[in-house]
Amino acid sequence: MLVDNKVEGDSRVQKIARSAAEAGWDVTLLGRSPDATERSWRLGAAEVRLLPMPEPLHRRRHEFRLSLRWPLAYRSNGIAEHRAQWVRAWRADLAVRSALVTRRAAAGELAGPRLGRARRALRRREVAARLLDRWVWLRTKMMNRVRYGRRFRGPWDRAYTLFWQLVQGDRAWRRLEPGLWDYELAYGPEVDRLHPDLIHAHDFRMLGVGARAKIRAGGQGRRVALVWDAHEFLPGIKPWRDHARWLPAHRAHEREYAPYADAVLTVSADLAALLRREHRLAETPGVLLNAPADEHRPADDAPPPDLRAECGIGPDVPLLVYSGAAAPQRGLDTLVEALPRLPGVHLALVVNPALRYVERLADRAARLGAADRLHVLPYVPHWQVVPFLSGADVGVIPIHRWPNHEIALITKFFEYAHARLPVVVSDVRTMAATVRETGQGEVFRAGDVDDLVRAVTAVLADPARRRAAYDRPGLLAGWTWSAQAEVLEAVYRRLLPDAPPPPEAAMPGPDADTPDPPTPRGALRCPPPT
Repeated sequence: MLVDNKVEGDSRVQKIARSAAEAGWDVTLLGRSPDATERSWRLGAAEVRLLPMPEPLHRRRHEFRLSLRWPLAYRSNGIAEHRAQWVRAWRADLAVRSALVTRRAAAGELAGPRLGRARRALRRREVAARLLDRWVWLRTKMMNRVRYGRRFRGPWDRAYTLFWQLVQGDRAWRRLEPGLWDYELAYGPEVDRLHPDLIHAHDFRMLGVGARAKIRAGGQGRRVALVWDAHEFLPGIKPWRDHARWLPAHRAHEREYAPYADAVLTVSADLAALLRREHRLAETPGVLLNAPADEHRPADDAPPPDLRAECGIGPDVPLLVYSGAAAPQRGLDTLVEALPRLPGVHLALVVNPALRYVERLADRAARLGAADRLHVLPYVPHWQVVPFLSGADVGVIPIHRWPNHEIALITKFFEYAHARLPVVVSDVRTMAATVRETGQGEVFRAGDVDDLVRAVTAVLADPARRRAAYDRPGLLAGWTWSAQAEVLEAVYRRLLPDAPPPPEAAMPGPDADTPDPPTPRGALRCPPPT
């Protein structure tokens, strides 16, 4: 499994790795180390490894200003590493193209003069890459200090983007976002070393890493199945930088490698339909919901804290709760603005209290005269989330209407449901439709304080009717991780029908309910007591 993060905090990735390992698969989860140290630990029966990832290609050549002390010197702020990594990326690309030629020759698609021309062209490029490698080495010896260059947002950058799109089509990401090669050069060699039968690539950056590993394996005569797990719809993402290049480059990268996926998984039926249209997939992607893990807490774990006790309120005080990431697009401003209009109602935010945004929310509540009714609480371990939230009267999801918010049933939605909380959600398409269909809560217009007050007041007036929705046979059972693990296992078995059958019962180790703390690779670990 491949993921572009440090694994901790990514509940979907953790649950998938743990479930696959408990079903009998030999799982290695490769993530990204936050620094230059490789780390490893066990997640149930799965091995987690975090790989260091240098990023010399993250910055483009144009970001380095010319300042030469020696006639051929590079600047000393990273251009030398950039060029060396670029050459490695070119050679990695040539290795994949060589594997494709070999595979097409074995399949009879290339033969005779055409095969000879293809191989000669590859050899010429390989020689050129080696020569460029020596040239970069020479200039690196002479490099000097430079200052940082500009960003990529102006008319020239839009013209540059359009030019490479016209010239290279979906291969244009190599020019527009060469930093994607940094992932390949960090993860690719480790994937090849593991010789996997199946690669589960999480999200859009890892799709390319998995697809290229599959191509290389095919060139060696090994069949590798590729599962692409699309966590979000790339065209619906608001780029956080390089507005002219970031999104076109990543979409091109995704389009180039999506055809290599043997199966596609995603988080909702709406997103599955969008992905099928976007990439002209032969079949609709499977849906693997972000449902909470239905597992018992560790035997030595303390009982979960009491939400009302943490807020310092009694059982009869109306209590709203929001649990999850805190950011402006999550709509928490709307929730705080509604407090003066909800007399006597308290609000618990289970978020990261250290965020400046959360401090601003608390300041706003104080200015509105509602500081005593806003309670900011830290996260609890994931196995305590549902019982912790169950102390509230209503779970609120005031999320704004962004494209990716419209098409997902997010994790907190299922956590509220398993806590048997009536919910108040904004009118993002998928969650709103689900709430209207089940009757488990009310829908309000995103960002509309008046409509949020109306929805909360309606739910608090008759919470029992909304809670009764959870008594529908099979509703909550389908929203558990064990049900999603069956979907995952079916996909794996379809792709690898000759794999050994799963064990009769999962046999996780004594620490299966909680991951070991991350430790540097090679560090000694004491065995558990017997």
